[in-house]
Amino acid sequence: MKTQLGSRAQQGATLVIALVMLLMLMLMVGSAYTLSGANLKAVGNMQFRNEAIAAADVGIQRVIGSAFTTSPAGEQLAVDINNDGATDYQVSMAPPVCMSAKQSFSQDLCDNDHQEMCSQGWDTVWALNANVADALTGTSVKVRSGVRVHLTDTQKATVCGDEP
Repeated sequence: MKTQLGSRAQQGATLVIALVMLLMLMLMVGSAYTLSGANLKAVGNMQFRNEAIAAADVGIQRVIGSAFTTSPAGEQLAVDINNDGATDYQVSMAPPVCMSAKQSFSQDLCDNDHQEMCSQGWDTVWALNANVADALTGTSVKVRSGVRVHLTDTQKATVCGDEP
């Protein structure tokens, strides 16, 4: 009779161990599910941020490609990142600011053969600021970029002032 009593006790222990293992397996699956959801959100946020930075860069490149030194002004730009025909981000470009101006001379090129390359003027440095805010995703970025532009004396006096 002792043998039957011992085997029943072992069957109960097996059931308890199996339930504990099942509980541990459920906890592992639940934590993996939660962790994967958090990682998915983080990757999505990084994608939205990178898209907003790309939109700001598009805005800065549009300003650089324009004649912004003639009359610097702020503007709003609609940017379509994925080329689907719909505006994805609104870029707010602050008016470009002339940060510094340094008189430049190209004396090395001023000989009879290269007169067209001989120029005197001003090397100006401009600050371009782009702000992107997307209400749908909550993404908000500010990008600041600088660009150097060569200007004549008249252009420099008009947009950067008379002081060097």
